[in-house]
Amino acid sequence: MKNIKETVTKKDLPEKVLQIGEGNFLRAFADWMINTMNNAGVFNGSVVISQPIARGMSEMLNAQDCVYTVLMRGIEDGKVVEKAEVITSVSRCINPYEDFNTLLDVARNPEIKVIISNTTEAGIAYHEGDKPTDMPPQSYPAKMTVMLHERYLALGAGSDSSILILPVELIERNGDNLKKIVLQYATEWGFEPEFIDWLKTEVCFANTLVDRIVSGFPRDEINEICEKLGYEDNMLVTCEPFHSWVIEAPKKWAEVIPFDKVGLHVIWTDDMTPYRTRKVRILNGAHTVSVLAAYLSGYNIVREMLEDKTFNRYLKSVLNNEIIPNIKLPREELDSFAAAVLERFSNPFIKHKLLDISLNSVSKFKARCLDSLLEYTESRKELPDILCFGFAALMEFYKGEMRDGRYYGKRNGEEYEIRDNADVLAFFNDAWKQGGVVKKVLSNTAFWGRNLLEVPGLEEKIEGYLSKIEKNGMRNAVEELMEAI
Repeated sequence: MKNIKETVTKKDLPEKVLQIGEGNFLRAFADWMINTMNNAGVFNGSVVISQPIARGMSEMLNAQDCVYTVLMRGIEDGKVVEKAEVITSVSRCINPYEDFNTLLDVARNPEIKVIISNTTEAGIAYHEGDKPTDMPPQSYPAKMTVMLHERYLALGAGSDSSILILPVELIERNGDNLKKIVLQYATEWGFEPEFIDWLKTEVCFANTLVDRIVSGFPRDEINEICEKLGYEDNMLVTCEPFHSWVIEAPKKWAEVIPFDKVGLHVIWTDDMTPYRTRKVRILNGAHTVSVLAAYLSGYNIVREMLEDKTFNRYLKSVLNNEIIPNIKLPREELDSFAAAVLERFSNPFIKHKLLDISLNSVSKFKARCLDSLLEYTESRKELPDILCFGFAALMEFYKGEMRDGRYYGKRNGEEYEIRDNADVLAFFNDAWKQGGVVKKVLSNTAFWGRNLLEVPGLEEKIEGYLSKIEKNGMRNAVEELMEAI
C-alpha cells in the first residue's frame, strides 16, 4: 500500500504561520482550518511547525512530507457522519533542540504573521534561569521572547513586523498570561526599551477559547481505516466534526487569517467572557449536573446516558430552563450551541466514561454549576429543580469509606473509586459518618467561597432530594423528579 505522500501533490505555498506544537489537537484543529481556507482560495499560505519539547514527532511528520488525514466522525444535524480530509497545509516540522537557528530564521520572516501554540497548560509558565543565549531556552515563553526579539532586530518596530499570537493552551486568558511572562523575560534580560514598547503595541497576544474533541491516532482501527482510504498514514488523527474557536483580538486580524470567510466556527470578539461562560455552563455544566446521577443509575458512558429518554429530557430541561436563560448572549445562539452539545454527547465514536468526568466533581460543580443555580434563584425567586437535584446527586456519589488511603463508594454493591483532592475526600468521609451531610456540605466555605446555608430553602430542597435518593435509589429518584417537572 502506498504512503499518503505518494497519493497527493502539495502546492508550494509561502509560510505564513508558525505553529509551536505538532500534536494531535493542533493538527486536527488549526491546521485543518488553514487547509480549509487554502482549498477555498482565501489564505494561500502554509504552516511551519516547531515541536515544543525535545522528544516529538517531527521525524514522523517530515517522513510523510507533513501530509496526513483528519478523520471527522460524529453526529451532525441528527445524522452520523464520517468525513476524511487530506491535510496539505503544513510545509515542514522543525526540531529546535537540534537546530534552533532554523526556528529563529522563521521568526525573522516578514511573511509570518501568526504564531499558534499548544504547549499544554504547563507550557505557559516562567522558568527561572532561562537565558537569551540558550539554544534554546527551556520554557515556551522564554523561547517566544527570543524569537520576537530576533524578529524585532530583523524587521524593526514598524507594522511590517507586527504579529498575532494565538495560544490555545487551556488556561484562562492564555494570551494575557503569555504576554506577562514574555515581558518579564524581556525586562530581566535587559532588552531594549524600544523592543518592550514594540511588544506592547505591535504584538497581539490574543486570548482564545477552543473546543473540539480530538481522539487522536486510532490504533485499534488503523489498518481497517487505511484499507478503506487506500493509503498508509502513520499520522492520521481522528476527531469530532464540531469545532469552535473564540479569539479575543482586534477584528483587523481577521483579514490576516480569515477563518470566518469560509464558514468555520471562529468568533472574533473584543470580550470572550460570555463565550467562556457559554462553554463552562452549557457544555461542562451539563456534564457535571448529570453524570453522577447517571453513573449511580447504572450507566457508564455519556452516550448511554443520552440514549435514556429520562436522562435525555433531564439534560434538555436543565439546559433550556435553568442554565441558558441567565447567559448574556442571544438565545438563538445559545440554543444552537446546546443542541450541538447534545449531539456531541451522543457521538457513537467516542466512549466518554462517566467516572473519568467525575474527577474533582466538587470544584467542577462550583466552577460550572453553582453560578447557574444562584443566578436562577436570584432572577426567579425560586430554586432550580434539576441543578439542586444534581447537587444532591453529588453528595450521594461522595458517600463512601476510606481504605488504604483511597475513598470508595458503592453502586448496586459494586465499588467505584471517588477521585478528588485528599482534603475533599476526608471531609466527605467524616461528614457521612457523623451525619448532617447536607448542612456540612453547604456550609463549607472552602468549597463554595460562601456559606450556601444562607440561600433560602436550599438546605431543605437538597435534603428532600437526597432523602428520596437514599430511600428509593438514584434511578427512581430521577424518574420521580422528571415526572414532577
